Amino acid sequence: MTNGCVTKSVATPNDLKKIHNYTRREVTAEELYVFDVTLCNNDIDRDFERFSVEALNDMAPMFIGKTGIFDHSMKTSDQKARIFETRVEKENGKKTLDNMDFYSLKARAYMLNNEENKSLIDEIDAGIKKEVSVSCSMSRSVCSVCSADTKKHRCEHIPGRMYGDKLCYYTLDGATDAYEFSFVAVPAQREAGVTKAFNFKEDNIMTDVVKQIGEGREITLTKAQSNELYSYIEGLKEDAQLAQSYKKELSKQVVDLFKEAFPKMDVKLFDSVASVMTVNELLGFCNGMKASKNSKKVSPQLAQKQGAASNDYSEFQI
Repeated sequence: MTNGCVTKSVATPNDLKKIHNYTRREVTAEELYVFDVTLCNNDIDRDFERFSVEALNDMAPMFIGKTGIFDHSMKTSDQKARIFETRVEKENGKKTLDNMDFYSLKARAYMLNNEENKSLIDEIDAGIKKEVSVSCSMSRSVCSVCSADTKKHRCEHIPGRMYGDKLCYYTLDGATDAYEFSFVAVPAQREAGVTKAFNFKEDNIMTDVVKQIGEGREITLTKAQSNELYSYIEGLKEDAQLAQSYKKELSKQVVDLFKEAFPKMDVKLFDSVASVMTVNELLGFCNGMKASKNSKKVSPQLAQKQGAASNDYSEFQI
């Protein structure tokens, strides 16, 4: 972690005016604790993902009014702060990991300066609570190597690996929603941190979720999304069982065809060969053997009748 993400500030009259959009009464500066927070940036993070600058600009208005919580908890008791202002800033003289101009999405947030929040305020002031992570939803995830949108198309490249002189990472773009920011111990982004949420309404999003879980990457799911993921996995199990049944039936057909074509060979040999074949290979063999079998049944149109004398052409008379 190179820079802090939360810094103490003082509520200005302009801040109070914006904050009063969310309070039921006019509060004073003394009742509030105001702080600045860097939510996220366009650098490549620990998950080898980055936000596009366009995504940062799209998310800026989305985060206004959103809450600050602990470890992305859904409990209302863990809601401690609220964002009332956001902005995207270019960090002069600073570059991303791949030498692009460095942009950060920053925010101003407030919480009550009371006894309940005293320990949290002390930890922020002492620099203990300074790393944050955001939860948001993006519609596109573009591979740096092949430019495929991994939310819609399959990509074989693995984030973090080099392909020639290109580092593989995903650029997150097309922000659809922003949910909250959270105080965390180790964020994904080095400067701020981000935990990505998923829009389960998008096509092929389940394969993207399963892929990221398989890569050991952290994701955030609500209870409803977890239930949907469970149903999806159960559906995959059912599909796998059907596929196994289909393959078993194909294997039996191939073995039967082999037995018919080579009756003197050991049937165990056919079984062992069929057991290691893929479905496409089984289909190919099955169709090929059937076609070969049918071609052997075709007789010439002018075939001589059995038992007829070689010089007897009476069967061809009209």
